[in-house]
Amino acid sequence: MEPPGITRHRRPFLAPLWVSLLTALAIGAQLWGFHRAATTTVVFLVRAPDKDPGTINDPPVSAEGEQRAQRLAHMFGDIVGTGRVEAVYESDDRRAQQTGAPLVERLHRSPVVFAAAEARAAAARALHEHSGGTVLMIAGGPALAQIVQELAGRDLSAAGQDDPDVVCVASVPTFGRAHLARFRL
Repeated sequence: MEPPGITRHRRPFLAPLWVSLLTALAIGAQLWGFHRAATTTVVFLVRAPDKDPGTINDPPVSAEGEQRAQRLAHMFGDIVGTGRVEAVYESDDRRAQQTGAPLVERLHRSPVVFAAAEARAAAARALHEHSGGTVLMIAGGPALAQIVQELAGRDLSAAGQDDPDVVCVASVPTFGRAHLARFRL
């Protein structure tokens, strides 16, 4: 007896092709998603000027500090274009806020003020809220060291950064390890 005619004309060899095609599409969609999620956040770290010994607890910046603040505003104050500063984070020290004031004015943005004791949390917040963007953080010496530790996993005191004119740049990718560079303002 002959098998029914319907089964003779089936083409079961096409099923593996369809499964392979769907698998390739699924893998391609995942790779595209990873590629879109892979960003690098750039954080500029500026040290607020140190206070003079024997002065009040939170003194204002000196005339030299004001000139430095104007240089920062000139350097990072581009309002349009690629790579502009998206946010300015300042510690709650008066010197840090006065250092960032000309830049904040020029950018027409309000700064994010954080407590110096919570510098690590501020660094994590900056990475989370501005993923793939550019952020400027201004803080005093100990708070800046905590921020560098959080962003790049490095000890800032080992780098010997006591000069207030040195700006650190932390480049933090979504995948991989962070890089830290320094230059003079």
